Amino acid sequence: MKKTIALLTSTLLLSACASFQQSGDQANAAAQDQKTASAKSAAANRKKSPKARTQQQEDALPAVELSEDILYKVLTAEIAFQRGQWQSAYVTILSAAQQTRDPRLAKRAAEIAVTARQPAEALVAVRLWTELAPHSDEALQNYLGLIMLSDSVDEIEPLLTQRLADAAPQARGPMILQIQRLLARAKDKQSSFAILQKVTQPYGDLMETHLALAQAAFNVGDATYAQREARAALKIKPDSELAILTAAQVAPDTKEATKLITEFLRKYPDSREVRVAYARSLVEQKDFKQARSQFEALLKEDGEDPTTLFALGVLSAQTDQLKDAENYLKRYLQVLAAQPEDDRDPSQAILLLSRIAEERQDYDAALRYLDQAEPGSDGYVNIQVRRAQLLARKTDIDGARKALEAAQSESSTDAEQLQLLQAESLLLRDANRNQEAADVLKSGIERFPNNTDLLYDYSMVLEKLGKYDEMEKSLRRVISLAPGNQHAYNALGYSLADRNIRLPEALELIRKAAEMAPQDAFIADSLGWIQFRMGQLDQAETQMRRAYGLRPDVEIGVHLGEVLWTRGKQDEARQVWREVQAKDPDNEVLKSTLARLNVKP
Repeated sequence: MKKTIALLTSTLLLSACASFQQSGDQANAAAQDQKTASAKSAAANRKKSPKARTQQQEDALPAVELSEDILYKVLTAEIAFQRGQWQSAYVTILSAAQQTRDPRLAKRAAEIAVTARQPAEALVAVRLWTELAPHSDEALQNYLGLIMLSDSVDEIEPLLTQRLADAAPQARGPMILQIQRLLARAKDKQSSFAILQKVTQPYGDLMETHLALAQAAFNVGDATYAQREARAALKIKPDSELAILTAAQVAPDTKEATKLITEFLRKYPDSREVRVAYARSLVEQKDFKQARSQFEALLKEDGEDPTTLFALGVLSAQTDQLKDAENYLKRYLQVLAAQPEDDRDPSQAILLLSRIAEERQDYDAALRYLDQAEPGSDGYVNIQVRRAQLLARKTDIDGARKALEAAQSESSTDAEQLQLLQAESLLLRDANRNQEAADVLKSGIERFPNNTDLLYDYSMVLEKLGKYDEMEKSLRRVISLAPGNQHAYNALGYSLADRNIRLPEALELIRKAAEMAPQDAFIADSLGWIQFRMGQLDQAETQMRRAYGLRPDVEIGVHLGEVLWTRGKQDEARQVWREVQAKDPDNEVLKSTLARLNVKP
């Protein structure tokens, strides 16, 4: 039970370091600042008398005899709680805590309320716990965490004021940052900002005070205030990584943030966490070349840093420097293997290495990379899906299905089960084994009858099998379950148009899909195709050109070519067909269209 309340409040008591771009590496800079301050605080505490230290850490328990009445109440409350009767258990234990003034019973009442998901009752018990154990950090943390979930945030001000006043000078800075993170979770942001301003007012000489105020102002949308406070923090401690990261976060735009960071790095080139933040911002701006140079500088400082190696591997792949990418990612996996205590998931690196090997058509090497993944690891299901795709590329469909079957035992969620079902059906469809694909999807729908993705995929396979009535039933089911699914409307409308039946209904379906997704190239293609079927050649050509402009897909190009051919623009039609033939010379729609029209592009 002890862990229950801790779990509830842990997210509310994160240190300030986690607030900057939600970056774990950037957070380390803040953690280092706090670590130093905490060490100083601990040293200060060691200078106090043993009595003082004990009093600060523990509160005396009441001298109350464990009577038969109290014991009976506690035992009956625990039995009631085990039977699911949380209310009677809570009331009995809380009553006993009030009677005995024992903080342990107040804590137990709070645990019962939290387990029962009753925050209001938990807050009552924690208030009592804090009253009975005023020096307990655990009681305080739980109280603060719960108060943030309530509408009574104002009552926290005197407590925070007193805690800061009682804190050792070296501990106040980290405490202020922690208080800011805590108050940021309150429902009433403006009230919590006002409280922070009041409780930190006596400590304007601390850098952390200005950082906390900058973060709080930024959270309530007061950019001017946030920028002013960030500058004040930097003035107090110009070399603080936490301060410059805050200043960059609250800067008016990316250009100004980049300027602040680059100037800081010129003055303090060894600021690793700031350089990491800069490199990541360059990635977000898609300046991959500059980002790579920053990560390369970081790698010179620490050639075994896994974060840097992985980033360089991804960036190298992004810029088509595949050999470098492969080397970096292999080193990354070697570092992880040498650090078994590191809980990073290597699956993304393994998958990327596999794709690099596939790019050079070395399918055996791509499969060997996948062999490095261990069953039970976080990304194992994705690895097995990838293995199946590679085996299918080698035309080993049965081997691919066995790989997916092996992943079934490792999949622990419905989402993973669905992923495996769809992967198996897709590789069967690509191998033109449509009946088997339909069987797989049908069994999946029996397990997940309302899953629209499975129903949609099933309808597409049924169309290939010529089972149009069943296909329509499946698509109608998708539309019923997900009225906003434009793909279902489009697929049904296109199928009717392609078979040249129920054209007015087909047009209505496709128009509805187009209203939902006006920029979807395939829906635009369907609209052009139904107009072509209905003899509206001008509108069909306009729509087809628009669709092909949105996405020069092979089948869209085939349709555009047929519209042009029918309109007598045969040279242009041949040109379009040659373009798509160069992309996919074996496309069945292209070959059947050219054969039907007796055309050689």
